[in-house]
Amino acid sequence: MAAPLLRIRGLCVDARTGRPGRGFVRRRIVKDVGLGLDRGQVLGLIGESGAGKSTLGLAAMGYARRGCRISHGEIRLDGLDLRTAGPGALLDVRGRRVAYVAQSAAAAFNPAHRLLGQVLEVTRIHGGLDRERARARAIGLFERMALPDPERFGDRYPHEVSGGQLQRAMTAMALAGEPDLIVFDEPTTALDVTTQIEVLAIIREVVREVGAAALYISHDLAVVAQIADRIKVLRDGEEIEEQPAGDLLEAPGHAYTRALLGVRSAAPKAPAPRTVPILEVRSIRASYGRVRVLHDVDLTVHRGRSLAVVGESGSGKSTLARVICGLLPPRSGSLWFDGAPLPRRLADRGPELRRRIQLVYQNPDVAMNPRHTIGDIVGRPVEVFLGAGAEHAAGRTRELLGLVDLPVDLERRYPGQLSGGQKQRVCIARALAAEPDLVICDEVTSALDPLVADGIVELLMRLQRETGVACIFITHDMAMVRSIADEITVLKDGGVVEAGGRDEIFAPPRADYTELLIASTPEMETGWLDKVLAGRAHPAGRADASRGRPATGAG
Repeated sequence: MAAPLLRIRGLCVDARTGRPGRGFVRRRIVKDVGLGLDRGQVLGLIGESGAGKSTLGLAAMGYARRGCRISHGEIRLDGLDLRTAGPGALLDVRGRRVAYVAQSAAAAFNPAHRLLGQVLEVTRIHGGLDRERARARAIGLFERMALPDPERFGDRYPHEVSGGQLQRAMTAMALAGEPDLIVFDEPTTALDVTTQIEVLAIIREVVREVGAAALYISHDLAVVAQIADRIKVLRDGEEIEEQPAGDLLEAPGHAYTRALLGVRSAAPKAPAPRTVPILEVRSIRASYGRVRVLHDVDLTVHRGRSLAVVGESGSGKSTLARVICGLLPPRSGSLWFDGAPLPRRLADRGPELRRRIQLVYQNPDVAMNPRHTIGDIVGRPVEVFLGAGAEHAAGRTRELLGLVDLPVDLERRYPGQLSGGQKQRVCIARALAAEPDLVICDEVTSALDPLVADGIVELLMRLQRETGVACIFITHDMAMVRSIADEITVLKDGGVVEAGGRDEIFAPPRADYTELLIASTPEMETGWLDKVLAGRAHPAGRADASRGRPATGAG
């Protein structure tokens, strides 16, 4: 039999933690893991945040992130030993033969350059296509990724597009070089459920077309089951089990895998009693330059209750959060907080107002100073807003890290030494440190594995019950919305499609667009994606989709 395209044996990766001058400690984060991957195959890597998924994916390129080193094992790509290959050979491999789709597109793109130039960089470095052919291929990929105005989309800068659009642009950049192996590190994390279906179908189609192999890293077992031939489960850097996708869903062999399968069956929380409003948004319009993003948006958030704002990528969800926080002054409309007018600009709000409204950003990589330790990041709001001394702030920091299920020794590390899910939990702890009245959570669970995400949601719900804090959850995860929301506002193209109580929104009849969002939520079964695509390809399905409603049986 021919050797696999990628063969990893006995891989061990060590991480260095600590501060310069105070001593370093090495900790093994990947422990004797192996895998084999043939051309045309997709292997899914599943596990909680910090399980070693991304570290294993980077090792497939012969790379270890800063502070880490590959200490043992063999990594062979088509016979080439990546552990002993020189810099020239590795430069040829990375980008041309192996492509990587990073978990955080916002941190991976250069903010000073337009998107098209960065997508074309692969072909410029490795050759193969002249600029015109490379540009045509990039535009074609933009179109296949359902990005708006593909001909001119690449003329934008990274900050001018939504997080989901940026993630799709990064996937297009990885595919531009037609590599032999593609490492997808949470490629659909930032995508809404409707776009996720299209991107999953494109990824699967491209892998089959070019005969490439793929590692698909995710914490969402339902998503991985739609694209992977086999699934490997990791926990604490060790392999738990590996099975064909269908067999794993039917008969998981380990209790941890069974726990992952059971997360989505959680019962919805009982609605909190309606109280006085803490925030009122009235007829808000907002723009980025000449591009109008929000159109006459209204919403109300009550003390101790949760409002979920849902919609596709680019619908204006994160822009609405920026308006509420004063980061983007609206063109018109008004904001009211605790019965008083809320200044539009953050600069016009005093320290007390800033403390009472906290935002947890969608992308933790760009929300934390990489030169500050986790202890400094979480402890700073305690000192600034609550006037605590350094000793009290340090103690409160350790309490908050425990609340979000992080070990207290993480306070000595830097953001670059944490996994994506760990960084997101640090951002949540920082927001809670200010003891706010309103927390705006912008896709806060998108980078977390289902078990940890469930714990974070439980934490926020408990804090609501104990302190009366109100929450706005900006999300595309309809399963989470069903579990945590008291009220729901559905956005599309910057306008409100419908709004109401959770039971009202989820019970038919409902708006066609809301129906589409609900039907597009992945289910824990192999073949679900094919059913959805088949329903949309059917003539009746196309007719329904044109009105925003999926075909009968599409979900």
